[in-house]
Amino acid sequence: MFKKIAIFGVGLIGGSFALALKKAGAAEQIVGVGRHAATLERARQLGIIDVAAASVADAVGGADLILIAAPVAQTAAILTSIAPHLQAGTIVTDAGSTKSDVVAAARAALGGKSAQFVPGHPIAGREQNGPEAALADLYVGKKTVLTPLPENAEQDIATVASAWQQCGASIHRLSAQQHDAIFAAVSHLPHVLAYALVDDIANKPHAADLFQYAGGGFRDFTRIAGSSPEMWRDISLANQSALLSELDAYLEQLTRLRALLAAADGAAIEAIYSNAQRARHGWISAIETAEQ
Repeated sequence: MFKKIAIFGVGLIGGSFALALKKAGAAEQIVGVGRHAATLERARQLGIIDVAAASVADAVGGADLILIAAPVAQTAAILTSIAPHLQAGTIVTDAGSTKSDVVAAARAALGGKSAQFVPGHPIAGREQNGPEAALADLYVGKKTVLTPLPENAEQDIATVASAWQQCGASIHRLSAQQHDAIFAAVSHLPHVLAYALVDDIANKPHAADLFQYAGGGFRDFTRIAGSSPEMWRDISLANQSALLSELDAYLEQLTRLRALLAAADGAAIEAIYSNAQRARHGWISAIETAEQ
């Protein structure tokens, strides 16, 4: 049981964390912090938070756990605002989709208190955002990756893990560098591709006709382009190096496919498609096995 949890950012990620802990009976009080009073009031009306903090000092004072669930570009400023008020025994964590930049920001902002910061990333989401998008069961059956610092106490890591487990998530550990390399490939690159494709279609002179005839495949492939542009701008820039490497590799694959298509090499094209199909079927089977 947490007596007081402070959440910076009460939209989809932070709001779902709050609702899940309330559902589990794991928090006596949840305090919200945000840039816009209207958003905080909406979160209170929806039962996501119990109270909107009047100040950062009010939010942090007496908190057992602080979750930063704002866009990653805001993390450094939020940690800086927290630092003067951070009490011994209060644990800080985050839900950012990049980790190396967050770790650097925590060490710079918190100094000797950096041991109280346990970096995290829940692997869950929707294309909607804001308090209305929050779901109590968003994290059920999903993974949360923790990338602990060498100075973190094991008990603090366990406390953060317990909070996510009470939301229904399973806990995995990676280094910050491993995390950023993996998610550049399987999360950040797909978002870039989806945004780029929809933007390309939207900018064509006959875009209305193209969208009129777009079917389920286009909808499924581009679903994530409905996500928050601000959030994904920040993620793209925060993981710039790893994402550029993945983009370069993907461009090489596209160049290879273009050459095969120009040469009408059907066998080679089918071989690539078949390998992709096998890999995807294997991935889906592994997910289904893990869920049994």
